[in-house]
Amino acid sequence: MNLLRLVMRRVLSGIGVLWGAATLTFLAMNLSAGDPALAILGGPGAMPTAELIAKVRAEYGLDQSLIVQYGHYLGRLVQGDLGDSYRLGTPVGNVIAGQLGATVQLSLSAAALAVLLAVLVAVLSAHRAPWIRSLVSGTELVVASAPSFVIGLGLLLVFAFGWHLLPPSGSNGWQALILPSVALALPVAAVLSQVLRQALEDILEQPFIAMARARGMSETGVRLKHALRHALVPLVTLSGFVFASLLGGAVVIELLFSRQGIGRLMLDSAVSKDVPLLLGITLMAATIYAVVNLFVDLINHWVDPRATAV
Repeated sequence: MNLLRLVMRRVLSGIGVLWGAATLTFLAMNLSAGDPALAILGGPGAMPTAELIAKVRAEYGLDQSLIVQYGHYLGRLVQGDLGDSYRLGTPVGNVIAGQLGATVQLSLSAAALAVLLAVLVAVLSAHRAPWIRSLVSGTELVVASAPSFVIGLGLLLVFAFGWHLLPPSGSNGWQALILPSVALALPVAAVLSQVLRQALEDILEQPFIAMARARGMSETGVRLKHALRHALVPLVTLSGFVFASLLGGAVVIELLFSRQGIGRLMLDSAVSKDVPLLLGITLMAATIYAVVNLFVDLINHWVDPRATAV
């Protein structure tokens, strides 16, 4: 029963997130400078006549009040219709689907790498000598504070332009995925490692850990079989928010490494004032955020049902 209530609460919360994201993006794009009708016709460089602009505004309903446009948009959204891209003239869903795979690939690889690095560093550094903990904590602080694009530039200078070990750009092949994934994963891994190490150090002081050691279990076994599982709840919770935020970081990384994906698509749609496409991308990101947090709650419920008791 508690699990059902948890799922229902997350579903309702997700619907609220989707509505809020759609509303805020709609208002931001329609209240900002620039005429969407002009964007539909190819921008100022196309030099359309006033009559043609008026015709396009009437055809797309842009001559109606903002509240009417908003109502029509929500009505289409409820029916699953995201509309057509102003710039490309094709359904928004098809445009996003064509670029989503590259961004999901980058986000998943970065998320997996971040969690792996965080677990490895936290397990190896928790309850160690003070100088080891100080060195690791200082390194984590520096890495967590560095923007992804700064780390990405450093990786490009060393591994792509300096040693010529990896390609500097592109979306083809697993080699082209390494540098963007590392640049996106390192700041995230530093934050996760700090959280996990603190949880591990608290767990390692518990009586049941002393009993496991008294039974002759090795230190590695104690950390991996006993302490790590009990410390996973804060890591899993934070990982959900981190994975959702990776989509935002992917925007800069995709531009820096000249990769295809939602990041480049979102930037182009914002510059060209392609309202339907930008709204579709925003809703996609909000949907992923809601779904990821639902899975995080389910995993937490499995790891420790008391953590999600309602």
